[in-house]
Amino acid sequence: MKIACLGGGPGGLFSTILLKARNPGHEITVYERNGAEDTFGFGVVFSQETLDNIETADPETFKLIEERFRIWSAIDVDYLGHRERSDGHAFSALARKDLLGILGRRATELGVRINYRTNAPALTELQASHDVVIAADGVNSTTRTALADELRPELDRRPSKYIWFGTTRPVDCFTFVFADTPHGLFWAHIYPYDDTMSTFIVETTPETWARAGLDALAARPRTPGESDGGSLAFCQELFADHLDGHPLVGNNSGWLNFTVVRNESWHSGNTVLIGDAAHTAHFSIGSGTKMALEDAIALADALTENPDVAAAFAAYEDARKPVAASLQRSAQTSMEWFEGISRYRDIPPEQFVFQLLTRSQRITYDNLKLRDAGFMARLDAWLGETARGQGLEVDAGTPPMFYPFRLRSLTLPNRIVVSPMAQYSAVDGVPGPWHLVHLGSRAVGGAGLVMTEMTCVSPEGRITPGCPGLWNEAQAEAWRAVVDFVHTESSAKIGLQLGHAGPKGSTKVMWEGMDAPLDDGNWEILAPSPLRYHSGSQLPREMTQHDIDRLIADHVHSTRLAEQAGFDLLELHFAHGYLVSAFISPLTNRRTDAYGGSPEKRARLGLEVLDAVRAAWPAEKPISVRISATDWADGGVTGDDAVALARLLAEGGADIVDVSTGQTSTRARPRYGRLYQTPFSDRIRHEAGVPTITVGAVASVDDANTIVMSGRADLCAIARPHLVDPYWTLNAALDQGHLGHELPKQYLSGRSARRRAQQP
Repeated sequence: MKIACLGGGPGGLFSTILLKARNPGHEITVYERNGAEDTFGFGVVFSQETLDNIETADPETFKLIEERFRIWSAIDVDYLGHRERSDGHAFSALARKDLLGILGRRATELGVRINYRTNAPALTELQASHDVVIAADGVNSTTRTALADELRPELDRRPSKYIWFGTTRPVDCFTFVFADTPHGLFWAHIYPYDDTMSTFIVETTPETWARAGLDALAARPRTPGESDGGSLAFCQELFADHLDGHPLVGNNSGWLNFTVVRNESWHSGNTVLIGDAAHTAHFSIGSGTKMALEDAIALADALTENPDVAAAFAAYEDARKPVAASLQRSAQTSMEWFEGISRYRDIPPEQFVFQLLTRSQRITYDNLKLRDAGFMARLDAWLGETARGQGLEVDAGTPPMFYPFRLRSLTLPNRIVVSPMAQYSAVDGVPGPWHLVHLGSRAVGGAGLVMTEMTCVSPEGRITPGCPGLWNEAQAEAWRAVVDFVHTESSAKIGLQLGHAGPKGSTKVMWEGMDAPLDDGNWEILAPSPLRYHSGSQLPREMTQHDIDRLIADHVHSTRLAEQAGFDLLELHFAHGYLVSAFISPLTNRRTDAYGGSPEKRARLGLEVLDAVRAAWPAEKPISVRISATDWADGGVTGDDAVALARLLAEGGADIVDVSTGQTSTRARPRYGRLYQTPFSDRIRHEAGVPTITVGAVASVDDANTIVMSGRADLCAIARPHLVDPYWTLNAALDQGHLGHELPKQYLSGRSARRRAQQP
């Protein structure tokens, strides 16, 4: 084939190497506008996984790269004078200039023609004269711009400011240094890439950057290739203690904003994107070059193994897009952690270091124990001392998920919550034997808190005819039987989730059609505004003041019945598009009265419900409120709104916020993934200063331990795993060898059987 490659970066050059090595008959030309020696940047970092992939794809290139590696295994953190080292990691780096030299020479030896200092011909001309056009033209790809209608790119320019330097100051591992100033916090990402040089990236928030006067320095004109000398001098003085007399070195260094690049499609016709042209991942996880090289491997494989270009490009996308999306999710989480770093300014330094190391959610509590048992032993000891200082009884060696937790006079034996899960099995709102077994078995199974599904305050407040309620004595009596079993036969506590379905009511049970309106027997449904949840939904009636007054009274009545039934905790359901949630979201609230408009007015109904319920609920018992922290839709609730709402709820008497997201609009486009809602919990906990429950894609014991140790949430609500394993928490204790967890006396023989099975 005749192949043109636009861009002589690592991804572009390596793709041409692999294609030419596999088929010397290919005619391949690279167009690179810079010279062979005009390398911008300093070092590039590789993981062991990437190195293995390079070695498999082209052993000769790997050998040349390996000779230049700087290898290390530790991460050092200096957080405002608190120094900690975590070992057992695996990194390799070399100078970007050396990498490009190796790849350029290897490509040339194989017969690839590289045109340095040459602008590529017009894209249409290349498409017409070549079989394949590889667009490796970087984050500012002109190819992507030209093909925007077909590729449908999304460019997200992030707020934080950063600048790249090098330094001669020797470091022996990845190092993070945090420096406090009167203007705010600055931090440096530092790593060695040869025997004499290290990359030194300085980052800060835009507010701190402006307060420090760096905006004025950045505005000064610079000639091409010139560094921002004023900013270099500022950063050199700021980190003088760490630099220890060594200078910072510029190389076209100026302040930048990171741009997250995503594309719905990576190819159009015979043109395909690789590397930063297709996707970017924040430098805090060091994966830009990694992703570009792995793109090159996948593209070469696809073009070699498939009969035509269209099939090859489809196979390339099938192979790489899921991997890139997963890595981008981790990079996004890491990037947003740094963007919000001010929220962690006052947490204990030990917890700050753990937050930093686990920020991308790819490194976990168990993973760090494997990498550096000594580091984690110090951290476990700190957590135990902290808990005992709060008057909690914790034995040495207790996993974080088994630490007790206190809300008002309620003490939970551990941090695991059986999340509210709709069962659709009530008759006339009365819970039956199914609810006793469902909740009772999970209480016996070891969770610290079991939550009922949303229990409705009135018949017309139900989602479906199968939803439970608490508006009469018969329902209270039935719930009392469940509560008594939990209290008598387990150490768990039990909470009632109370709510009103609003515009999502009067629908079929899940297995007959999720959110589908009833064929007959519909009841009138209410909403802040007369807007259907989806096109096939029943049209709700806009609530009047009389309706609002009745809703509040219904909540108070149900609250008193909940106390009569003996529940330990009450949770108000203000999430997922149900009635109060519909008031909170601007997507579903179009009112112009006191309950619509500003975020404070849209929160008014929820705050009035909370105020009335708090007055009716015993002062010694806690109240939780579940919220949707984002609508995942343009114009909807955002993370900023959720923090403000959480503050209002805490001021109104909520003791803990159960942080979910979405399910408020059919326009939502959630970014699903492991622990995808936990960052919202983390933010609310630290910015609003209120305890939180995290829920959603928390699936493993390791997840729970990591979340509790890091302080991203106080409690972990586990949903679907509990559906298939009622004894999830009990099994977690056995798997971790934790003997401090209570086991029902009827099941004591199971513990000894497990021990025998685990013996060699």
